[in-house]
This record gives sequence, C-alpha cells and structure tokens, in this order.
Amino acid sequence: MRMMISFAALFFSLVLLQLSSGGVGPLDVLSGTQLGFSRQEIGMLGSAHFVGFFIGCWFAPRLLGSVGHSRAFAAFTAAGSIGLIAHMMIINPYAWALMRVASGLCIAGCYTVVEAWLQAKVTNETRGRAMGSYRMVDMMGSLCAQGIIGILAPADYISYNILTILCCAALLPITLTKATQPDTPASPRLRPGLAYARSPLAVAGVIVAALSSASFRMVGPIYGQEMNLSPSQIAWFLAAFVVGGALAQIPVGLIADKYDRRKVLVWMSVAAIASCGVTVFTAQWGITAMFLSSALFGLTTFPIFSVAAAHAHDFATSEERVELSAALMFWFALGAIAAPYGSAWLIEQFGPKALFYMLAAGHSVLIVFSVLRMRSGRAVHSRTRYITSLRTSFLTGRLTGRSREKPARK
Repeated sequence: MRMMISFAALFFSLVLLQLSSGGVGPLDVLSGTQLGFSRQEIGMLGSAHFVGFFIGCWFAPRLLGSVGHSRAFAAFTAAGSIGLIAHMMIINPYAWALMRVASGLCIAGCYTVVEAWLQAKVTNETRGRAMGSYRMVDMMGSLCAQGIIGILAPADYISYNILTILCCAALLPITLTKATQPDTPASPRLRPGLAYARSPLAVAGVIVAALSSASFRMVGPIYGQEMNLSPSQIAWFLAAFVVGGALAQIPVGLIADKYDRRKVLVWMSVAAIASCGVTVFTAQWGITAMFLSSALFGLTTFPIFSVAAAHAHDFATSEERVELSAALMFWFALGAIAAPYGSAWLIEQFGPKALFYMLAAGHSVLIVFSVLRMRSGRAVHSRTRYITSLRTSFLTGRLTGRSREKPARK
C-alpha cells in the first residue's frame, strides 16, 4: 500500500499533463478554424504533434540517463509549456506546428520518465496493481482532456494560459515527492525491423490503429464542426470515442486469448468498417446518434493495437520483448504522423464523410493482408497473455514484458 501511495505523485502529474497537452489538440482545431487556417494546415498541426512525440520517445531515455528523472521531467514539461503559451503570440499555422512539436515532445518525454520510474519501483507482486492504476489514470486523463475544450474559448489567450498553468502544475507533484528517484534504466535499442521480422501482420495492424486513433483524435473536431456541433458537443463526441475504447478492452482481451488473433484482427476490422458506415449513415439523426456512433467507433478500433502487439509477442522470446514493444511503437508513430494531415486534406477536398471512407479503406487493406497472412503464415500454438498495450513511450515494454510471460487464457 505504501508503494502505491508513493505512485500517487506520478499519477497526479500525469493527469495534469494530460489535461494540458491533451487538450491543446482539439482546442487548436477550433482556434485554427476561427483564425482562418485551412483544413490541411489544421491537419498539419496534428501531424506535427506526432513528430514531436516520435522525437521525444527517441530522445527521452538518453536525457533521462544524463540528468535523472525529475530534471528530465522538468525539461520536457518546460518545452510543452513554451509551446502552449506561445500560441496566441504568433498567429501562423507553421509556427503553431513547431509549437505542437514541443507539445508532442513533452508528452512522450514525460511518459518515458514516469514509466521508467514505475518500472524501477514495481515488483512482481505489485506489478498488476501498479499497471492497472496506471492504465486507469491514463484513460481518465485522456477522457477529461477531450472534455476540457467544452469550457475553453477558441483563439483566446486565456484558454492557452489555462493549459499552460496545468502543464506547469504537473511539475509540482513529481518534483516535490519525497520518494527516492530510481536508478536510470538502460534505454532499449530501437530496431524497427524486429517487429516486421516477428510479424508483418502486427506491423500492419499498428499502422492501421494509428490511422484510426490519430485521425479521429486530431481531425475529429473538424468533422464535428462540419456537422455543426458546438464546442461542448465536440468534447462529448471525442469523449465518447475514448469511453467506447475503454469498454472494449476486457471483452476483446478475452476473445483474443481464446481465438486465433489473426481472425480477431479481421473481425475487428470488419466491425470498424461497419462502425464507419454507421457513423456516416446516422450523421443526420441527431446528436445522440453521433455520440453513440463515436463510442461504437472507439469500441471497434481502440483494441486493435493491443491485439496486434499481442500477436507479435507470440513469436518473440523473453529477451526481445522490450525491443519489440519499442519497434511496434515506432511503426505506430510513423502511421500517426501521416494520418492527421492526410485525413484533413480529404475532408477539405471531399467533405466530412471522407474521413470515415478513408478509415474504412485502411481497415479493408488490413483485412486483405490478414487473410493473406493466414493463408501463407504459421499459426502459433503457445500464446502470450493479452494485455492492454499503452502507446506512450518506447519504454512501455519494460512495464508489460513480464506480464506477457503468463500463458493466455484458454
């Protein structure tokens, strides 16, 4: 219990960080629209966030090794704060893109610090409780971040100041905690080819998961605006996506541990295509229908990353798990960088429904590739345990690696 209480400072810092850096994405969409940015320029902001995220995942373990946990967390939080507070000082989409690189760097760097801290402190006896609490905090922070735009005025200095204050406040719990900082962990080698060597299907799965998640989170507010939703309604629309994804994790985990995971990926993608169709078809049925379709989309797409990751780990050795998790995160980040800009361009050219046509096309490709892999690839007989894979840093594999050693449910 004492150890779990000591993690409270880390978790409180994460919640504040999510509220600030997580809330800036939807707020930028609303602000950019009000300031006359094009749809492509707004999509570029979402892509810039994931560029910073990728840089942060790569650079954070090295900075952590140089200056320690608290100082590294402070440095990344400072970068995020600068990116937030500078928004209304320079009204230019390309300048904002650089600021969003800073916010992505902040998120990736701070999560790397927290996960390295957790990994050093948990034991086999406390790992389950620590990871369960961590996932809960991450999900609640993400949910609240989507809702914060309902109370922040777009293109307003005060709104960005509030987000900056929250980002700065994230420094207080982790820097004032009396808990002893752990030793610096060795950073994993980044070998993107390892993921493809173990499972080409898993690589395809995480890229499609990035396509769905990054497009909806970063460009979903544009879709909401095109459908005449108010800022508060857009907040609920995005929150419904997160809630749907949270509800799906346990049942999908049970199914993925019982049946061939390649078939699970196929049927998840079939369900995702169906949810895209439902979203388009029911768009004129009112606000409630839009919220329910958003939750359905989260329900069918959110777990795909975890299923794909579990499938890749089925073919990995214990020694490869950390590097494999980092490799899968690499492919997810690449897909997430391209998705917002491309989906925003499609909306600008062909209207709001084009977002879900693109997502349906991506899942159709995953279905075809999954079927081809089932016809040519081998089935695995000894499977690892399905766990909810966090898409937070290259170090997340250290937290989940031992959990995968447990056999899957039959």
